[in-house]
Amino acid sequence: MPSGSASTPEPRIDDTVPHSARVWNLLLGGKDHYPVDRAAAEGICAVFPGMTDIARHSRHMLARAVRYLTSEAGIRQFLDIGTGLPTADNTHEVAQRVAPECRVVYVDNDPLVLVHARALLTGSPEGATDYLEADVRDPDVILREAARTLDLTRPVGLMMMGILGLVPDDEEARSIVRRLVAALPAGSHLALYDGTDTDPAYVEAIRAYNAGSGAAPYTPRSLEQITGFFDGLELLEPGVVSVPRWRPEPHPWGEPPEVACAGGVGRKG
Repeated sequence: MPSGSASTPEPRIDDTVPHSARVWNLLLGGKDHYPVDRAAAEGICAVFPGMTDIARHSRHMLARAVRYLTSEAGIRQFLDIGTGLPTADNTHEVAQRVAPECRVVYVDNDPLVLVHARALLTGSPEGATDYLEADVRDPDVILREAARTLDLTRPVGLMMMGILGLVPDDEEARSIVRRLVAALPAGSHLALYDGTDTDPAYVEAIRAYNAGSGAAPYTPRSLEQITGFFDGLELLEPGVVSVPRWRPEPHPWGEPPEVACAGGVGRKG
C-alpha cells in the first residue's frame, strides 16, 4: 500500500474561516469542525432547514453509486475528488466490502482532511487507499499523482460529489470534467452530484453563506447544467435526478423525496 501523504508534515489549519468539508462533516453528524464552521452551518439551516437532508441523501447516493460501480460495472479503481472528511461509508469502505482488491485515491484541498489522512489509509490489505492534497482546478496534477496508486490504463470510477459547485464558472467546471474524463480509458464511469437551483430557499441560504462566511463560494446549478457534465458519456438510467431518486433502495415509505441536489452516473464508451 502506498504511504501517500502519511509522512507529510502536519499542515496549518485556518480555523477562522469556514471550510465546506468541515461544514459538510457537521451536517452529516461528524465531529471534525470548528466554531466558525458551526456558525456557518447554523446560518444555512436557519434559512433552509432542509440542508441536513441534502447532506444525508447525497451521502446515501454516493454509497449506492459506489456499490453499483463495483458490483455491476466491475470497477476496481476509484478517484474521489473533493472527498471531504471521513464519515460513515467512505468510498473505499463501500467498494472494498464488495471487492477487497479495490484501489482508491482521495483528493481534497482542506488541510484538516490531510490531518485525518491516516484514518483514510486503512483499506483492506488486498487493495490500496491513498490521499492527495490537491485542488479540483488542477486536474493534471491530480492525474499525475493518482497514477502512483491507480492504473489509468484500466477503468476508473471518477467521483465528483458536490465539488463542482465550488467552481463558479460553468465553462471552467465543464473543462475540468472533460480533462479528467479524457485521461481515463473506455469503461470508466463518472459519478457526480451538485446542489441545484430548484428550491428558492436553498438558493437564498447559499447566497447568504457566500456573502457572509468568507469561505469559498458555492454555486448551485440547473438540472440542465449538471446534465451537461455528462456530455460525451452514456448517461445511465434514471439520468440526472434528485439524489434520493438515483436508483433508490426499496423501502415501504413511498416515493423518495425531492431535494435541491441532483446527480447521475455516466459511462465512457
